[in-house]
Amino acid sequence: MKMANKVSVLVVCVFLVAAIHHVHKAEGGDLDEFASCFNTCDKECQYEGFGRTFCEMKCDADCVAKETRAKFDKLSHPNP
Repeated sequence: MKMANKVSVLVVCVFLVAAIHHVHKAEGGDLDEFASCFNTCDKECQYEGFGRTFCEMKCDADCVAKETRAKFDKLSHPNP
């Protein structure tokens, strides 16, 4: 029974991650800004000699942080 519970928790987690990922993609308004940030960062990172996986993870984290900060600032200081 313990194994069935673990499998159930795993399945629920997979569905939650998929749902969150789907919602994030559905927003789409900032996708162009994120893509621009990511592509620029990725090119610069690889030019500096770092590997593809390192650059992808670094740039994803950096650009998501910038995107999140911009959204937070927009919520904190709405335009009148």
